[in-house]
Amino acid sequence: MLVLGIVVNNAIVVMTSSPVTSSAEFYSGVLPEGFTWGVATSAYQTEGAWNEDGKSESIWDRYSHAGRVAGHATGDVACDAYHKTQDDLNILKELGVKHYRFSLSWSRLIPDPTTGQVNFKAVSHYGRFIRALKEAGIEPMVTIFHFDLPQILEENGSWSNDSIVNYYTQYARLAFSFFGMDVKYWLTFSEPWVFLYLCYGKAECAPGLSEAGTLPYSHAHNVIKSHAHAYHLYQQHFQHQYHGLVSINLNSDFMSPKDPNNASHVEAAERAQQFLIGWFANPIYGNGDYPDVMKEYVRRNSQGNVSRLPEFTEDEKNFIKGTYDYYSMSHYSTILCEPADTEYQAAMKPGYDGDMQVKQSIDPTWRKGASYYLYFVPWGLRGSLNWVRTHYNNVPVIIGENGVTDSNGTTSDSFRIDFHREYLEAMIKAIHVDGCDVRGYTVWSLMDNMEWGHGYTEKFGLYYVNFSDPLRHRVRKDSATFYKNVIADNGFPGLQILVG
Repeated sequence: MLVLGIVVNNAIVVMTSSPVTSSAEFYSGVLPEGFTWGVATSAYQTEGAWNEDGKSESIWDRYSHAGRVAGHATGDVACDAYHKTQDDLNILKELGVKHYRFSLSWSRLIPDPTTGQVNFKAVSHYGRFIRALKEAGIEPMVTIFHFDLPQILEENGSWSNDSIVNYYTQYARLAFSFFGMDVKYWLTFSEPWVFLYLCYGKAECAPGLSEAGTLPYSHAHNVIKSHAHAYHLYQQHFQHQYHGLVSINLNSDFMSPKDPNNASHVEAAERAQQFLIGWFANPIYGNGDYPDVMKEYVRRNSQGNVSRLPEFTEDEKNFIKGTYDYYSMSHYSTILCEPADTEYQAAMKPGYDGDMQVKQSIDPTWRKGASYYLYFVPWGLRGSLNWVRTHYNNVPVIIGENGVTDSNGTTSDSFRIDFHREYLEAMIKAIHVDGCDVRGYTVWSLMDNMEWGHGYTEKFGLYYVNFSDPLRHRVRKDSATFYKNVIADNGFPGLQILVG
């Protein structure tokens, strides 16, 4: 029996997936009509052309040029997507996707945000690509910010400088103004937990800082306010004309109790989930403020009487609350949680991990991808979808990222097919059995790319790219053929899921 413990309104709700009984029901593997299938990439990971056509330096240009990425890799060329838009259109059409999620480059569109001067070469580039997607029957799903902050803003105090809210809103206005007529889906940010906690708290990515006790919290405060300003901007000035949908893509891995029959483990898992998802989702999808448990635990571990977690004013809470049209989630894996013991807690540096007070582990029997954090745990996707359903009033969900890495670059990737089949089956159960309102699914990634601090050592793509080949040809993997068939069939028509 699979048991998932979730805390809802201070009560423990236990979800089970049991062996089939006499009351078992069959559920179709076909998704509801209108379900949208897609793939995703981001600008820095694929575009290249790092200093062409007026683009300025981003924090990832600075970080990679300093040799801080595995193999001294850079995104200077990457997949050369800036010059290969037709190649990418061809493989998107080959897959038959309904949407393509990609990001804009802030440092390409507004090279110096402090002046606000627009780079019209970049506007033309993205405009042509977006229109070509529309002509091909593919909905652009545009991420406004995906990790690549202009270096000039990093030097100007980064996300802790309150002025960045105005700079970001100016950038969002440009995106909505120039591309809004052709874009249905907008994402203000992708995975703020990653670029704030890992990049500013653990020095695992650009700009490579390790101020885990302060910067992730202070930076997140302005990221959330920036999101809210962009949302209201769209609603007030663009919604009536373009009728688009605005959201934020949040890390939504599943925090499962190590022992679901132990109440302290269930509470630890809920606390970890609030520190991961609730940190950003509760202000936006909840009551406008950080989760109570997060406020309590950060305050408890802060020096003196002042919490390291900033506070929103009542006006800010009201401004932030409800700034969404759907929920976009990145889901890759699952973590087992229990209360941190004294030894584990003593090993934690002051900051986010120590504040949470949760000991995290994995099941050694879980199948593993190439990334250190990525294990095959398909039931965790179902758990995450249900956590969002129960905490945020069954908000419509689009899975904005889901995928698995390898390191060998083969086009025969049966393990990736297994991964997506099993995760899709879990998603189908969440929809048909649990009633989760899931509207779409997005594979990360369309093609192998520059996988941030891991460079080109880890590969997520449905298409293989040889980064030693100047032409950067995209070569179809077996998983691309599998996904193409799933899209064409809108799921698994021959699949009947038994649930007891």
